[in-house]
Amino acid sequence: MGDRSISETTGVLIALLLILAACYFAQAVIEPAIFAIFIIEIAWPLQKTLQPRIGKGAALSVTVLVTVSVLFALLSMIAWEGREIAEWVRQNLDRIQETLITSTAWLEDHDIFVLATLSDYFDSSMILRILQVVALRINAILAFALIVIIYVILGLGEISGLTERISTWKNQDASSHILAAGRRIGQRFLKYVAVRTIASIATGLSVWGVARFFGLELAAASGVLAFSLNYLPYIGSLIVTVLVPLFAFVQFGSIETAAVFLISLLVIQTVIGSYLEPLFAGTALSISPPMVLFSIALWTFLWGALGAFLGVPLAIATITLLEEYPSTRWLADILSGGRSAVS
Repeated sequence: MGDRSISETTGVLIALLLILAACYFAQAVIEPAIFAIFIIEIAWPLQKTLQPRIGKGAALSVTVLVTVSVLFALLSMIAWEGREIAEWVRQNLDRIQETLITSTAWLEDHDIFVLATLSDYFDSSMILRILQVVALRINAILAFALIVIIYVILGLGEISGLTERISTWKNQDASSHILAAGRRIGQRFLKYVAVRTIASIATGLSVWGVARFFGLELAAASGVLAFSLNYLPYIGSLIVTVLVPLFAFVQFGSIETAAVFLISLLVIQTVIGSYLEPLFAGTALSISPPMVLFSIALWTFLWGALGAFLGVPLAIATITLLEEYPSTRWLADILSGGRSAVS
């Protein structure tokens, strides 16, 4: 039995490595499919609840409408925030350049030459080129979103039939494990999204409140930026903590004001990220902090920004699957930091 468990565990690890290699080399094909599966897992409970009441077709239509509306609202919010920041940058190009030159001179007076090279190459055209690259990236995101929505519609239409086919497999043991893992993955995904949404709303409102109190021109955009980027664990918080004080420094021209913004954001991120989120999540997500960091780093390397978002859900799904089999349950326990529990 021991040799069999070692063999099964080795097979699982080899399979995981092969899957990661496939995700890296076939990103354009696999990435939208994985993101669609993540959305389907979250949306399926709504469709499943509605189906007995209004029928399969109507339930599918309502679920798709709700899902697309939520995605459209999020994308519209991000697009608005991007336009606001881009317009502010365009209107303040001279002020930004002057701030950069002044900061470079001050740093050089203190024998710090970090910004010297950047200052030499900085001009208005450089920022405009950056904005053009961002615009192209936004177009790519919209195309990606369209593909994901198509996958979601097709997937929601097939999921009930797929579940029924799996339940009729001759190998009932494999069937029960897959269906049980699927249910628990969906539950944990819902918990994860709920926790991140609550934390994102709290972060966005807090950043907006601080920015508005001090009269920051980009107060609303900063709040929306904090809300949207908070869905990227650690990375999003870091970006917001750097950008908003920079906005304040350019607008007010005061290092003291920028420092106040920095300290305020650090307090907000610490309170919400280190206290409130763990309080809301508890042990339901069954994943250790080191595993969170590793998952974010791994999937950011493989898939970029979307990988940073999907890293934790993919880790949750992997741990949940490993929990289902006695031969790999020990590995799930290690990855979850002792939080693993089969329910």
